[in-house]
Amino acid sequence: MNKGSLGGNICGFINIGYGNIISSNRIISIITPGAAPIKRLVQEAKEKSLVIDATSGRKTRAVIIMDTGHIILSAVQPETVVSRLNKDISEKEED
Repeated sequence: MNKGSLGGNICGFINIGYGNIISSNRIISIITPGAAPIKRLVQEAKEKSLVIDATSGRKTRAVIIMDTGHIILSAVQPETVVSRLNKDISEKEED
Protein backbone atom coordinates (compact mmCIF):
# COMPACT_ATOMS: atom_id res chain seq x y z
CA MET A 1 0.00 0.00 0.00
CA ASN A 2 1.00 3.61 -0.48
CA LYS A 3 1.94 5.76 2.47
CA GLY A 4 -0.32 8.79 2.28
CA SER A 5 0.47 12.38 3.14
CA LEU A 6 -1.47 12.01 6.39
CA GLY A 7 0.99 9.42 7.63
CA GLY A 8 -0.91 6.15 7.62
CA ASN A 9 -1.31 3.36 5.15
CA ILE A 10 -4.24 4.80 3.28
CA CYS A 11 -5.29 4.45 -0.28
CA GLY A 12 -8.54 5.45 -1.86
CA PHE A 13 -10.93 8.24 -2.44
CA ILE A 14 -13.03 10.57 -0.31
CA ASN A 15 -16.27 12.37 -1.11
CA ILE A 16 -15.87 16.13 -0.66
CA GLY A 17 -19.49 16.94 -1.42
CA TYR A 18 -21.98 17.16 -4.27
CA GLY A 19 -20.61 14.13 -6.11
CA ASN A 20 -17.00 15.30 -6.08
CA ILE A 21 -14.40 12.73 -5.07
CA ILE A 22 -10.66 13.18 -4.55
CA SER A 23 -7.71 10.92 -3.79
CA SER A 24 -7.39 10.72 -0.01
CA ASN A 25 -3.70 9.84 -0.05
CA ARG A 26 -2.83 13.15 -1.78
CA ILE A 27 -4.29 15.44 0.91
CA ILE A 28 -1.82 17.57 2.85
CA SER A 29 -4.20 19.89 4.69
CA ILE A 30 -7.89 20.74 5.11
CA ILE A 31 -8.47 24.30 6.31
CA THR A 32 -11.17 26.96 6.56
CA PRO A 33 -11.09 29.71 3.92
CA GLY A 34 -11.69 32.74 6.17
CA ALA A 35 -8.17 33.89 7.06
CA ALA A 36 -6.41 36.43 4.86
CA PRO A 37 -3.32 34.23 4.24
CA ILE A 38 -5.56 31.42 2.97
CA LYS A 39 -7.42 33.83 0.70
CA ARG A 40 -4.05 34.99 -0.71
CA LEU A 41 -2.95 31.38 -1.17
CA VAL A 42 -6.14 30.57 -3.10
CA GLN A 43 -5.81 33.74 -5.23
CA GLU A 44 -2.20 32.95 -6.12
CA ALA A 45 -3.19 29.38 -7.04
CA LYS A 46 -6.00 30.73 -9.23
CA GLU A 47 -3.48 32.87 -11.10
CA LYS A 48 -1.39 29.73 -11.72
CA SER A 49 -4.49 27.69 -12.71
CA LEU A 50 -4.01 25.31 -9.77
CA VAL A 51 -7.45 25.76 -8.18
CA ILE A 52 -10.17 23.17 -8.61
CA ASP A 53 -13.58 24.56 -7.63
CA ALA A 54 -15.73 21.67 -6.39
CA THR A 55 -18.33 23.87 -4.70
CA SER A 56 -21.00 23.54 -7.41
CA GLY A 57 -21.72 27.26 -7.05
CA ARG A 58 -22.08 27.16 -3.28
CA LYS A 59 -20.10 28.99 -0.60
CA THR A 60 -16.55 27.68 -0.06
CA ARG A 61 -16.34 26.13 3.40
CA ALA A 62 -13.14 24.08 3.12
CA VAL A 63 -9.85 24.55 1.29
CA ILE A 64 -8.06 21.27 0.60
CA ILE A 65 -4.36 21.48 -0.21
CA MET A 66 -2.98 18.57 -2.22
CA ASP A 67 0.60 17.33 -2.47
CA THR A 68 0.56 18.18 -6.19
CA GLY A 69 0.23 21.90 -5.41
CA HIS A 70 -3.44 21.97 -6.40
CA ILE A 71 -5.96 23.63 -4.12
CA ILE A 72 -9.48 22.25 -4.03
CA LEU A 73 -12.41 24.35 -2.87
CA SER A 74 -15.22 22.39 -1.21
CA ALA A 75 -18.69 23.45 -0.05
CA VAL A 76 -18.69 21.09 2.95
CA GLN A 77 -17.23 21.90 6.36
CA PRO A 78 -13.63 20.83 7.08
CA GLU A 79 -14.90 18.78 10.02
CA THR A 80 -17.15 16.80 7.66
CA VAL A 81 -14.29 16.08 5.29
CA VAL A 82 -12.06 15.01 8.18
CA SER A 83 -14.73 12.71 9.62
CA ARG A 84 -15.16 11.07 6.20
CA LEU A 85 -11.41 10.69 5.94
CA ASN A 86 -11.15 9.21 9.45
CA LYS A 87 -13.98 6.81 8.66
CA ASP A 88 -12.14 5.74 5.51
CA ILE A 89 -8.89 5.20 7.45
CA SER A 90 -10.58 3.20 10.22
CA GLU A 91 -12.31 0.97 7.68
CA LYS A 92 -8.98 0.26 6.01
CA GLU A 93 -7.37 -0.58 9.37
CA GLU A 94 -10.13 -3.13 10.06
CA ASP A 95 -9.36 -4.97 6.80
